Amino acid sequence: MPTPLSLEALEVLDAIDRKGSFAAAAAALYRVPSAVTYSVGKLEEDLGVTLFRREGRRSVLTPAGRVLLEQGRELLQAAERLVETTRQVERGWESTLAITLDSLYSFETLAPHLEALYALRPDIEISVAEEVLGGAWEAVLDGRTDLVIGATEPDGSTQGLASRAIDRCRWCFAVAPGHPLAGATTPLTQEQIKAHRAVVVRDSSRRLPPRSRRILEAQAVLRVQTIEQKIAAQAAGLGAGFLPRDRVEAHLRDGALVELPLATPEEDSSLYLVWRKGERGRALRWLLARFDQG
Repeated sequence: MPTPLSLEALEVLDAIDRKGSFAAAAAALYRVPSAVTYSVGKLEEDLGVTLFRREGRRSVLTPAGRVLLEQGRELLQAAERLVETTRQVERGWESTLAITLDSLYSFETLAPHLEALYALRPDIEISVAEEVLGGAWEAVLDGRTDLVIGATEPDGSTQGLASRAIDRCRWCFAVAPGHPLAGATTPLTQEQIKAHRAVVVRDSSRRLPPRSRRILEAQAVLRVQTIEQKIAAQAAGLGAGFLPRDRVEAHLRDGALVELPLATPEEDSSLYLVWRKGERGRALRWLLARFDQG
């Protein structure tokens, strides 16, 4: 039995939800409003459900409509990926490339690689996102990104993914000069550290269990979203914690942060490239080969 759903109908639902009205959706889709109204009415009739209700001038999705839209957006994304994959088979080069940086990996380090890729393929459309801990692995597992750069060790299954180490993160324990630990007896013990607030970057996973790193039992925590926020929070004296040495060398030199020796030093972390097995896009393969060159 043929399904009453179509990608066109899902695009209409998506536009109405994003724009807030049938008229605005029609304008965004370059259609007349009556065509949008007909598409929704036909879909409601075929499914036997009400998809929208009126709230003032806005058209708001019903619970049934919300479920249809959320899962329908996954179908739209899958269709876009299918189209892109088909084009890749024809020409070899991707027209778009999605890259995700783990928060530990700086955009400044990535920039020369992008510059070189643009010199080779100036028409490629590149998007760069940032994730933390498990969020980076989840992004490639869920197909939201083509390549993760700087991912740390995974906690769960990596079936279907390929990865290789490209760098190491050297950690330093640092505080603001006015922080109480700056005047404490060193090397610091865990008992000394856990008496003070830790600044922690929040795991950005959406569905995987969030991970925590370098937090001691019963320690107070300030959670932030990025490494940049963590550095700023620690420089402001709001807490203490481990920071990537290469990201804070300037702060250590100018005295905005003070590195403190520890009784138990933190080991370096390996950083990985992660991508889906079987990907054949030439831009992705070119980037992987460039990272091999160092």
